[in-house]
Amino acid sequence: MQIAIFGTKSYDRHFLETANAHFGHQLTFFQPRLDEATVALARGYPAVCVFVNDRLDAGVLAKLAEGGTRLVALRCAGFNNIDLRAADRLGIAVVRVPAYSPHAVAEFTIGLMLALDRNIHRAWARVRENNFALDGLIGRNLFGRTAGVIGTGQIGALVARMLKLGFGCEVLASDPSPDPELLAAGIVYVEPKELLARAEIISLHCPLTPATRHIIDKDAIDRARPRLLIVNTSRGALIDTQALIAGLKSRKIGGVALDVYEQEEALFFEDLSSEIVADDMFQRLLTFPNVLVTGHQAFLTEEALTAIAETTLTSITAFEAGRPLQNRVSGEAIRQRA
Repeated sequence: MQIAIFGTKSYDRHFLETANAHFGHQLTFFQPRLDEATVALARGYPAVCVFVNDRLDAGVLAKLAEGGTRLVALRCAGFNNIDLRAADRLGIAVVRVPAYSPHAVAEFTIGLMLALDRNIHRAWARVRENNFALDGLIGRNLFGRTAGVIGTGQIGALVARMLKLGFGCEVLASDPSPDPELLAAGIVYVEPKELLARAEIISLHCPLTPATRHIIDKDAIDRARPRLLIVNTSRGALIDTQALIAGLKSRKIGGVALDVYEQEEALFFEDLSSEIVADDMFQRLLTFPNVLVTGHQAFLTEEALTAIAETTLTSITAFEAGRPLQNRVSGEAIRQRA
């Protein structure tokens, strides 16, 4: 099958081409993201492959359908960047990669947590300038702390276990479907409001839905314990950035580590080192010494990229053969879940 692959980076091409040796599809790589301005590039391709910052609204999907596209393959787990109801109406199937390497994201989450709590990022910058002073670098042990994990799917469950069994934290969890194995491990499920009020460290691992959008907002920060640490490797819009900045300024929040950002579409995955970044909220975040930001790289391991490529191409092969799509998402499924 001919596949137009958008938002391509060198690592995407390498892992997709390597995996495709077992499938034999015709891959065409495009560096630009898929959106209203670039959708014409997809004309004539029965399948397109996209990532988190490609924009597939109703207008883009209509043009894809006009050009003969019948399948959209998301090489990611999230699907909030595509209008699923419009895809259903237009007869475009949508598949995703629901799980590629939960260990990759979970391990990166713990790495961010440790770097933030122990000021590793600040110490590294100092040593580069031959400054070996320890003033201002005092951290706290994770052992015995109360950590909250919001969302206990595969990634959140791994983080909860690492914190409980690896570091000796008291772990509170919040999820509509409690995990029996986590309960057996001594992890306590509570309502989100209780978790936000009790936890000293919060790690976010839930999907972005109307119910979870800005789950960390002004009210949540007002209820939180002083010096709260927040780590987000899930979806940027789980956090209200303006409220976050206010919480940092008031010193209610003790530190933040972000691998995602609610306005990341215009920033992440690009080299903007020679550009002026006009996002004032993002630039304000970077001024705080207790804020650590990475550019959506929690997934970026060899194992995860291999799994993403293989799962994506497997779904495309199943579609071409007319077989059931195990990883399909649709507007109807979302309505039934709501």
